[in-house]
Amino acid sequence: MATSSSAGRHRGGPGGVAPHRSDRSPWNWLLLVPIIVPLLVPLYNDVEPILWGWPRFYWLQLLFVALGVLTTTIVYRNTRRSSSDRAAARDAIARDRGVRDEER
Repeated sequence: MATSSSAGRHRGGPGGVAPHRSDRSPWNWLLLVPIIVPLLVPLYNDVEPILWGWPRFYWLQLLFVALGVLTTTIVYRNTRRSSSDRAAARDAIARDRGVRDEER
């Protein structure tokens, strides 16, 4: 079991602190768009226009899938960590594994 002094020794200071991870990015609100838009029934509550022999409902469902993929891609690209943050996280994980191994 780790004591508070040993945990503080390995994590204290700017070089020994794992990078702060927050999943509370404002970009995540964009993920509501592909959930809300298909719920708007007036968008597809009609047969016309027909595209390639398909009524509006069917081809609009395919557009909703594309909308979900597009918004997920945008959110992912704008919320992923920088390469330096990823390297710092890998170092922190390796350091924490070493601390656990030493305490056994």
